[in-house]
Order: sequence, then C-alpha cells, then structure tokens
Amino acid sequence: MGIVIAVYGKGGIGKSTNSANLSTALAMKGASVLQIGCDPKHDSTFPITGHLQKTVIEVLEEVGFHHEEVMFEDVVKKGFANVDAIEAGGPPAGSGCGGYVVGETVKLLQEFGVYDKYDVILFDVLGDVVCGGFSAPLNYADYALIVATNDFDSIFAANRLCMAIEQKSARSKVQLAGIIGNKVDYVNGGGTNVLDKFADKVNTKVVAKVPMHDLIRRSRLAGKTLFQMEEDGQDVCIAPYLALAEQLLSEKPFATVPKSLGDREIFELMGGWM
Repeated sequence: MGIVIAVYGKGGIGKSTNSANLSTALAMKGASVLQIGCDPKHDSTFPITGHLQKTVIEVLEEVGFHHEEVMFEDVVKKGFANVDAIEAGGPPAGSGCGGYVVGETVKLLQEFGVYDKYDVILFDVLGDVVCGGFSAPLNYADYALIVATNDFDSIFAANRLCMAIEQKSARSKVQLAGIIGNKVDYVNGGGTNVLDKFADKVNTKVVAKVPMHDLIRRSRLAGKTLFQMEEDGQDVCIAPYLALAEQLLSEKPFATVPKSLGDREIFELMGGWM
C-alpha cells in the first residue's frame, strides 16, 4: 500500500495549483499517482487533464446513485505524466452539502480498492473547514499538508487546520508533513518570516517555498502544470515541488503531530511577529 496525502488550506490560497504540481512532481520521481479533487468547483485536476472532467456525483446521478453500476474507468481520467485524476464534484451552489459528496466519493474509492493500486493518493480538499465529509480524507491519510501564505488570515486558518489534524491524529495515523509556503515574495511580502515563526510554534516546518511568479498564474489559465510551461522561470517554479516530492517518497518523510495554538493566543503572538 502506498501513501495517502491530504492537502488543506484557506479557500483560494492555491491548493489546487499546488496539488496538481506536487502530483506531477511525484510522478516525475517515478511514483504512480492518483489525485482526487474534493471541491464542488471540480477544477482541482484541470491543470493535469487540461479540461473539466465529469465528476463522481455526475456519474452517480446518471445511474440513480447505484454504486454497483459505476466502474472505476467511469470516474478516472489519465492526465499529464500519467497522473490519474478524479473529481468528487458537488451540489449546485447554494444547495446540498459538498462534504457529503466527498464522504460518498471516499466510500466509492474504498469499493474500487484504489488504496492498494497507487504509490501515492493525493486528496485536494476544499477550504479550511475540516468537518463532516471534508474531514473524511484525514481518516485515510498518512500525511496532511497545509498550503499557506505569509499573512494573518492564511496563518489563522492554518492553525485551525493544525487543530483538526492534532485531534484526528489521536484516532488515526495522520501526521502533518509540513506547510507549503505559497506566493513567497521576498521583495514586498516578507518572504516566509511570519510563516516560519508560526510553523516552529506549532511543531512543524515550512517544507516548500513556492515563489510569487507570473508563470504560475499563466499555467493555471492555460490548464497546464508548471512542468509543461517551458518558459523562463520554469526551473525556479518547479524546484520546490520536486524537492518536496523526493522528501515525501523517502524512507522516512518528515512528519509530526502539530501542537495548535488557541485562537486568542495566535492573535496575540502574530501581532509581535510582524
């Protein structure tokens, strides 16, 4: 059985872009990879496949939600670097429960026996609300990764995620494999100065520093991974993902049980870190 990774972070922080490029980097290192998008927007795997694929919920609707009529091939699409991709999907905006759909997708994957088919399974999970179905990937994950930037809102959300991982680790094997620092800007954004202090305080570290670079924005618009963008800046953009992939595939990856801070404590501490 391979490793299962769950990627979380504040909404809009760049989880899907980071997940797609990390999945590709893992594949480039020789791993067989399945990425599972767990967001009603179903755009997690867009950079890998180049299109918005049919979601699990759409396939289930077509067969009246009879799981036994769904084949693995009905919901998985092969993308760049032979990364397999699945999108859970979700209800229309303003109705239903996206977390329920994620939970149903996890059950369906169990029925398919996918946890024994890949070297790495990566869940890209909606937002920073780890409740109900959205927490389901943590029940299967070996490691969680948090995507964050060097600002208050992002770090406050990261601390809440540390709380969830800390609580889950008491009942499951999941540990925090670190924080991916996203949109790192040493000129105007302080690099990762605040993020590094937070990571140290909660018993983890920043394991990748993805630069603020226009190539990343353009790759997303093009529906491609950074590994397909053969332009100036590619090397510096893909380097953090390749290094993190190597670390995750090593014999003993870095991982800890986080020690989250109280909400008021994080408010007080961060004021002194700026």
